[in-house]
Amino acid sequence: MKVLIAYGTTDGQTRKVARFCAYRLTEEGYSVELLPADDGDDIDPALYDAALIAGSVHAGGYQKPLVAFAERHADHLAAMPAAFLSVSLTAAGDDPDDWKGLEDVVAQFGEKTGWSPDPVIHVAGAFRFLEYDFFKSWAMRWIAAQKKMDIDPHVDTEFTDWNKLGRDVDDWLNGVAEKAA
Repeated sequence: MKVLIAYGTTDGQTRKVARFCAYRLTEEGYSVELLPADDGDDIDPALYDAALIAGSVHAGGYQKPLVAFAERHADHLAAMPAAFLSVSLTAAGDDPDDWKGLEDVVAQFGEKTGWSPDPVIHVAGAFRFLEYDFFKSWAMRWIAAQKKMDIDPHVDTEFTDWNKLGRDVDDWLNGVAEKAA
């Protein structure tokens, strides 16, 4: 089976998540193409059997190139087994209001692109302080303080649960294989 993994990233954590998925699928014997969404103008999703689309939430939305990619290929994504990996700091917590906001962001993504992803796999993100400029570092420290998160602004702090992500991707693949059989 050929799997397309297209992603949008801002600070690099979603790229890391997408690569993890690509390695995992390759180890399982799948053929994988890993593609930044902003390089997806000439891609034909019809050439793939399944797709993983990944993006991270920043300022209440996903990366513009990812939104444009999903909008451009909404019909193909809806017609094939396709999962959406939504990477966020919210996924690291359990605040019901934050989760409601995250669900709203995913719903807005579906409305904007015309593709309603199913399933949506939520992946906890990271504070990438080594990537931030002064202003973003300040804003991210403020967010962490509001959530009473104990972080060191001089190092990156990763919340991604790689084992859970692996299980979630395996579960999705098993469902895809069952439908194909």
